[in-house]
Amino acid sequence: MTKGVGGLSVSEIEKSIGIEVYATRSAGIGGVIRQNVEDFAVEEVLVDGSKAQIEPSTNTGKTLGSSEIQRHFLLCVLVKRNWDTFSAVKAVADDLGISMGRIQIGGIKDARAVTAQYVTIENALVEDVQGFKTRGLELRPVGYFHSQFSSYYLFGNSFQIIINSINHSKSVIKKRIDQTIQEIQSIGGVPNFFGHQRFGTTRPITHLVGKTIVKGDLEKAAMLFLAEPSPNEHSKSREARTELKESQDFKQALQNFPKHLRYERLMLRHLTEKPTDYVGAFRRLPVKLQKLFVNAHQSYLFNRFLSGRMKFGLSLNKAEIGDYVVGVERSGLSMIAVHKMVTAETAADINRAIEAGKMRLALPIMGSCQSSSEGAQGDIEKQILETEEVTTKGFRIRTMPEIASKGSLRVTLTSPIDFLVKNMSSVSAKPFRNRVEVSFTLQRGSYATVILREIMKPNDLIEAGF
Repeated sequence: MTKGVGGLSVSEIEKSIGIEVYATRSAGIGGVIRQNVEDFAVEEVLVDGSKAQIEPSTNTGKTLGSSEIQRHFLLCVLVKRNWDTFSAVKAVADDLGISMGRIQIGGIKDARAVTAQYVTIENALVEDVQGFKTRGLELRPVGYFHSQFSSYYLFGNSFQIIINSINHSKSVIKKRIDQTIQEIQSIGGVPNFFGHQRFGTTRPITHLVGKTIVKGDLEKAAMLFLAEPSPNEHSKSREARTELKESQDFKQALQNFPKHLRYERLMLRHLTEKPTDYVGAFRRLPVKLQKLFVNAHQSYLFNRFLSGRMKFGLSLNKAEIGDYVVGVERSGLSMIAVHKMVTAETAADINRAIEAGKMRLALPIMGSCQSSSEGAQGDIEKQILETEEVTTKGFRIRTMPEIASKGSLRVTLTSPIDFLVKNMSSVSAKPFRNRVEVSFTLQRGSYATVILREIMKPNDLIEAGF
């Protein structure tokens, strides 16, 4: 454990993904999330207010103006229980006998959860999906839509989360949550870190694979993904990775790797036939997953930039000279495309706009076309990039240009909307345990676990269910 802002301990796993600080000083409630899959429920919210509901709804409103008249895209709600998003999309595609490329999503949802999200299926009819049934998956047609679905249509996600196994009284739980939320409100939100699932908590390696891809060493990247064991993963997976690391025998590894390591097995099947074609091996994976490696590396750098700003004592809600700021839509969503850099002449006006909620402070997501900040924040970023030995040129990815990234900006703070402690109840008297249910909404791109870590202050992320 290392000390973060305010002297609170931050776990080594969090530090390894760039989350080095807490924003709040209040004591955490501890506890465990995801004790059951149903304890973590996520429902997608669209810009028109529509919600993808886990339970079927009688609401006949037209989601995003969908129609009963046949168009090029069928809009559906996909409900999944304990499925990762890519595997769920593949299962739907296989059942319908189509390619995964014809199914479009707006965002990747938690695997260890019950989630509901919108998808579009190209050239599909309502009757095509009505017979769909796979354990843990539901597909409900909504209507026909004029274009494929994307994050453009998302407002955010609504969360219903149960925190179990809390060894404090109900009054202490309530007091600590209230104190944390008050601190969050006084700051203007929580640091908008990329959350733990972006990297993998039991095996936080996605960003390391991405870094190695960006550096152009595809062999090392493949072996990291396939053969780097983690002490927190299943013993059979760990043993198979360790053996591959020592033997470099892809054919034997294909026999040893457990069936649930589906993506690894796809790569191994290719490497068995073409042992030096690492680019081809990565291309056996879904394109979105290929991109996720690079995105995770960018996310790690962003997390480090944000942690560095906080450790340096710079505000997350007040702009300094050299900082980036972005506009805000009427809906409250950030307009990343509408951005500027703060100068000595504009600083006062920009900070008044930030106070009025018309602008937000942002940090760079590094890419081939995204420059660092300047001023004090720029110094922090440049030092981190030098330490990580990263240059913007690497994000062009000559060997796999389809997963290259130009970069972007991301706001420093995210605020929970309509945060509510719904109920508290006793789980057991001996040992003394309580549970609490909380609900809130976050804008798109923000992670519930970033809110939960401030409330819980977990000592052990794995035991706490992160």
